[in-house]
Amino acid sequence: MAAVQPLSALAEKKLRTVVWFLTFVVLGLVVNMRNPALHISLPEGVNLGFLPAVYSGINALVAVCLVLALVFIKQGNVSRHRAMITTAMILSILFLLLYVVYHLTSTETKFTGQGWVRPVYFFLLITHVVLAAVSFPFILLTYLAGWADRREAHRRMAGFVFPMWLYVAVTGPVVYLMLYVWFAP
Repeated sequence: MAAVQPLSALAEKKLRTVVWFLTFVVLGLVVNMRNPALHISLPEGVNLGFLPAVYSGINALVAVCLVLALVFIKQGNVSRHRAMITTAMILSILFLLLYVVYHLTSTETKFTGQGWVRPVYFFLLITHVVLAAVSFPFILLTYLAGWADRREAHRRMAGFVFPMWLYVAVTGPVVYLMLYVWFAP
């Protein structure tokens, strides 16, 4: 990914600091969004129950963008790779905003599936959440390395970040389907 302008070492260091700051803010918000003190009551008649379907669909689109980005870079098409990754980043930001809004304004939905599907659901949910948290700063740092045209660093980081990001983007919609569609309360 070619940078809009070459980054100085100082500018890149400052951006890495911003990445870590954003990571702590976002993860802090996500961890605490079920805190009753942070709950936001909606006006009478306002229901955001449609948001899980929307943000899960967005996550599925992120997965499509990631696969296309991989295909394009394997073909040597850097500009299309860049476009797909940037689209995945924008969609991920939209996902995160909708996810936080929903969880700050809604009550928790309990998984009602029984039998063998219960441990499968919780395995997917736990690995999804852990990998989402772990991968978040590294997705940003990998994007930054690509944007700064540090191709070797970008390639090296993408080797472990891409599978995590793709797993999160795929398991998110699967968890949604299990919680809200296939085993709906």
